[in-house]
Amino acid sequence: MLPGVVEAIAAMKRAGLSVIVVSNQRGIALGRFTEADVRDIHNEFQQMLSTQGTSVDDFYFCPHDLAQCNCRKPLPGLFEQALADHPGIRPETSVMIGDSVSDMEFGRLLGMMTVFIDGDPTRQKPGAEAALALADMRAESLFDAAQRLLAVRMPNTEPSSMCLGFPAK
Repeated sequence: MLPGVVEAIAAMKRAGLSVIVVSNQRGIALGRFTEADVRDIHNEFQQMLSTQGTSVDDFYFCPHDLAQCNCRKPLPGLFEQALADHPGIRPETSVMIGDSVSDMEFGRLLGMMTVFIDGDPTRQKPGAEAALALADMRAESLFDAAQRLLAVRMPNTEPSSMCLGFPAK
C-alpha cells in the first residue's frame, strides 16, 4: 500500500464523493492470474480500508487483451459499467486520477477533469510525459491529489465521483 492512499480515500468519502476504481487487468487475458485473483485483491483492499473506517464504492476492471473490447481504458466501457450501477455519477462532475496515458485519455474522452500522479520517478510507466501533457493537474501522490482537489472543489461544480486508475498487476 502506498503511503497516504487510505487517508486520501477517507478524505474523499468524508467529502461525500463516490470513489470508484477502474483498471486494465490484461494479465487475466495473458493467463498470469485470474479474475478471481483480482477480486480477492479488491476484497482484501476493501477489508483493510474498512479497518480504517473507509471504503471504495466499487471496482471495475477490464480482463481483456488489447483491442478485444470497449472496456479497456481509454475506451469508455468501464465508466459505462459504473454508470449502470451508480446512476448519479456524471463524467463532467467526475475526476480521473491515475498514473498512465490510458488513464488520462480515458478521463479526457469522457470529459472528466484529469489528475496525473507522478509517484516515484524510478517506477513511472512508459509514456509518463505524454500522460502529464494530457492532464489538467499534476500531483505527487493520491493523497496530494485528494487534498488539492478537495481544497479547490473544482470551480463551478462539485465532483460526484473520483475514478482511480490503478496499475495492472
